[in-house]
Amino acid sequence: MKKRMISFLCGAVMMFSSCAADRSAKNDTPEIAPAPDFYPITEIKEGRKNIYFILKILEGSSYWDVIINGAKASGDLYDCNIYLSGSNVETDWQGQQRLLDDAEKAGADAVVLAPDDSVKLSEKIAEVHERGTPVILIDTIANTEEYDVCYMTDNLIAGQYAAKEMIAQLTAMGKQPNEYLQVGIQVGATTSLTISERLAGFLQYWTDNAPSDWEVINDIKCNDGDVEKAKKCAAELMDGYPDLCGVFGPNNGSSVGFASTVRERGRTDIAVIGFDYCDDLAALIDDSSYTASSILQRQYYMSIYATESALKIINGESPKKKFVDTGVIVINPETINTPEAQEALKNS
Repeated sequence: MKKRMISFLCGAVMMFSSCAADRSAKNDTPEIAPAPDFYPITEIKEGRKNIYFILKILEGSSYWDVIINGAKASGDLYDCNIYLSGSNVETDWQGQQRLLDDAEKAGADAVVLAPDDSVKLSEKIAEVHERGTPVILIDTIANTEEYDVCYMTDNLIAGQYAAKEMIAQLTAMGKQPNEYLQVGIQVGATTSLTISERLAGFLQYWTDNAPSDWEVINDIKCNDGDVEKAKKCAAELMDGYPDLCGVFGPNNGSSVGFASTVRERGRTDIAVIGFDYCDDLAALIDDSSYTASSILQRQYYMSIYATESALKIINGESPKKKFVDTGVIVINPETINTPEAQEALKNS
């Protein structure tokens, strides 16, 4: 079993990595709109500390909308000024690099960053931090020790939750262990450590626990954080693999692509496991003719905790931990009305 798992994971990771190379060779990556200048999302008052948020996606994502709502709320909660900017697609790490410089030049008291690229941004993050600006990471960790604290989901564990839920939902649909079926995956970016860890966690759990006749398709699609492209990726998997019975989206845009396409086509025979409670996924969960689950993150609190920590660091207090797991909750028709789920959904 261990050799089988290693072989399977290596093949999937190679396929996942080649996705970026293939797109680069074809030169079909869409033109990226530049990251906008920072703008205030709270009332600006003199004498308050200035916290600059740099996000992966500014518009069109319910996941990042929740983080923005948390950032706004944190300004009122902790009496500080909040400025916002970020990239328009999750691959624009150069735009985030410029924004880090801009925040520092503007005199930011602290920066809260969700890195587009965990490796390529690490040098700039270290530079800013070493010059004395507190850097708090959210959603995604970076390949450097030069930051103060990171608030995010433990993505390896979250990926395992997703695989466990996929197996449970396929079983509930009546799929038998000796029945051949396929599960498709698409991702939002190949450069995100967050997505890579969720994918690794999913594949690890799947390989150890799923029936041997249940196959994850090696053709892992990549949508570059573009929802319309995510819908096309979903359609390609549905059209190209007649034994497709489940789909997994490890990020918000991929989940939207799968959920909306499954609903548009009336594919009640496909289980959808996604991340975050987007409207399209919620519609499937609420409709008993479909099978769907959401791995719900607590991203609202990533913003709240990040702002709280930023102010403590500014005042000379060191974080007790370098990494804080903000946790996930599995939302499906059986769990959605529990107090824990309702509390999480209230801020999602």
